[in-house]
Amino acid sequence: MNRELESVPATFESMDLSSEILKAVKAMGFQEPSTVQARTIPLMMSGTDINAIAPTGTGKTCAFGIPMLEYVQLKDSRIQEVVLAPTRELALQIGDELTRLAKYIDGVRIAVIYGGQSISKQIAALKRKPQIVIATPGRMLDHMQRGNIRLNAVHTMVLDEADEMLNMGFVKDVTKIIEATPSERQLVLFSATTNQDVLTIAWKYQHDPVEITVEATKEDRPQITQYVIATEQDEKTSHLLYLLDADVYQRIMIFCNTKFMTDKLTRQLCREGYNAQCLHGDIPQAKRNVVMNDFKKGRFPILVSTDVAARGIDVDDVEAVINYDLPNENEYYLHRIGRTGRAHKHGVSFSLVTFRESVRMDEILKYMLTVPTPLKFQDDVLCHEDGTPFFENI
Repeated sequence: MNRELESVPATFESMDLSSEILKAVKAMGFQEPSTVQARTIPLMMSGTDINAIAPTGTGKTCAFGIPMLEYVQLKDSRIQEVVLAPTRELALQIGDELTRLAKYIDGVRIAVIYGGQSISKQIAALKRKPQIVIATPGRMLDHMQRGNIRLNAVHTMVLDEADEMLNMGFVKDVTKIIEATPSERQLVLFSATTNQDVLTIAWKYQHDPVEITVEATKEDRPQITQYVIATEQDEKTSHLLYLLDADVYQRIMIFCNTKFMTDKLTRQLCREGYNAQCLHGDIPQAKRNVVMNDFKKGRFPILVSTDVAARGIDVDDVEAVINYDLPNENEYYLHRIGRTGRAHKHGVSFSLVTFRESVRMDEILKYMLTVPTPLKFQDDVLCHEDGTPFFENI
């Protein structure tokens, strides 16, 4: 199970990739492969099943996307490559990245299938005979049951964020989808953490898999400076406004735990004159797509969100993440702050923590194995523990 290549390539050029992929990788601004890419791409190219544990923001999509594009048979109009993702947002993000990787490959067709979008629109996309399909489990199964999708020619299946997908209750759906593919197909699992469901899927459906564990090294770990701000519940909003009024960070994501709080906080910010929009599960998918695209294109600076978007927004220049509420799951903290510090840029995260939330914060920090810098308000000024104003030297 721990079998792996003895050495990993240091450059994309040394991976024996096609000129079309190398050209696309260069156009996307990648200078050299990340650790997960260097360890995964050669193994996938050799047809090996993989169970990979890697932190968010380390280049996992390219790690599985490059091999899939390299061995897709362009003259074969059947579905050959499948990626399952837990959320619509992540599915769309994967679709965008694979489309960029396939920019110089003539004849490759990619379809993204997810709940919340018109079935008729997706049927039209499937009639164009995509070789690669990215889907959420529920909608994939729906199309299979309607007879719109056949997986009998699948060469490679990837479960991205497998831990999250199985935690969300998709075990039966995922199992049915896997069992609809040929038994000899390649199965690759990517997770941020592992759990019993992931191990069961690996044991049942993978063939002599290789385990890859990528620690968040200094090179791979997003460069994020974490701060914890001591506050009171009735002062959270005013302290949030203080951070925004400092006018230091131009692209900000704010996370809340509930749809109600997300809506309420967004309305408050708009009343205060901020250009802010929100994302949560009750917003229609078409509107969510517009909001995400507008945020990516810089049309507004502040996005308030529940965790529904934590894994699905791939924006390279988010400067700061603010946890208005602490997440209920330790992993979500990592996914939230991982929205900043991307593409080797430096990011900052702030967590507004009340006394009642301090125990929860301690649990998160034990999980993260990090020590953030504590901050406090002193005479209505945000200060370090020694009383030095925080924004004085920024």
